Amino acid sequence: MEILNAIALTMLKPQMSPLQLMTLYQEAGSATAIVENRHNIEDVIPEATPHLKQILSGLDNALILAEQEIKFCEAHSIKVLHYGSKDYPQRLMNCEDAPIVLYFCGNGNLNPAKVINIIGTRQCSVYGQDIIRHFIEDLKKTHPEILVVSGLAYGVDIQAHRNALRMEMDTVGVLAHGLDTIYPSLHRETAKQMVTHGGLLSEYPRGTRPEKRNFVQRNRIVAGMSDATILVESAAKGGGLITCDIANSYSRDVFAFPGLVSAPYSAGCNNLIRSHSAQLITSAEDFIKEMGWENELTLERAKSKGIERQLFPELSPEETLIVEALKKGDLHVNEIAIHTNLPIGILKSALFMLEMNGVVLSMAGGSYHLLS
Repeated sequence: MEILNAIALTMLKPQMSPLQLMTLYQEAGSATAIVENRHNIEDVIPEATPHLKQILSGLDNALILAEQEIKFCEAHSIKVLHYGSKDYPQRLMNCEDAPIVLYFCGNGNLNPAKVINIIGTRQCSVYGQDIIRHFIEDLKKTHPEILVVSGLAYGVDIQAHRNALRMEMDTVGVLAHGLDTIYPSLHRETAKQMVTHGGLLSEYPRGTRPEKRNFVQRNRIVAGMSDATILVESAAKGGGLITCDIANSYSRDVFAFPGLVSAPYSAGCNNLIRSHSAQLITSAEDFIKEMGWENELTLERAKSKGIERQLFPELSPEETLIVEALKKGDLHVNEIAIHTNLPIGILKSALFMLEMNGVVLSMAGGSYHLLS
């Protein structure tokens, strides 16, 4: 029922922005609460405006469309991921404008230990193609489990997807339209391969056309579901720069490859680096070092030595909540806050004590690992 109601709620776009929808969803506590109280929304949200009441009056028709959408998804092996479900990209849940519903066609894990996106111009040069090829080849040697995300567009996007497939790495394309079509159509064959080595992801129901505004909204998903954004080539203005801005607003790592000052499709990268909005990298080795992922050998040694951890240390209630959360895997401090519902000050103090006692290890980018 929650999935049906969540889909119906998203049918209210574009009358409500993603941020407005998520705010409404969180205030009510669930999509079901909104739908069931759509005719008396004041019972759930006392400060509801007349404009909101008017918008919610459209939910009756939206529920019919949602039922049709579910039937379509069932017939085409499309998974409906609603906010808060275990298969929903957990990194996105830290973003205030995250989609309430995502449609996913594929076999990939959207919550692996490491996720990156590779983005840039649709006019990818030979220089850019070489960067992408070598970068993914070198990543494969040390971190084959990395999920590569992009937007299935011309240029940098499709090069990222195809090189990931070539190296037998999972890759996910985030689309700006419904999963009943592929845009551009020339990438249909690559998209088919991705379904069995990653997948296709969209917040849009079937029948949604690839309109300009959808691409901008799509970029927040690319940025939000990733640990890091990597800009390969970009003109002084472009969609890749928008994604980088969004990633920075989410406090995610942003990297850019530099280029010739005279190259038009290196201007965006060079500008980001100059303004300190992106870190300069020239190789996968640079990237891995900056992310702290080279410390995995150190981590293994730490796990074997226990970093002189106390045997069976006595944990406070707050520390116990953190340990239980980290048993599910490495988490960013923001994710730990969500899982434990601890105030950030208390959380950081508890994490410090756990690290001092050798119970957890602080990783790059604000993530924590539970030592076994």
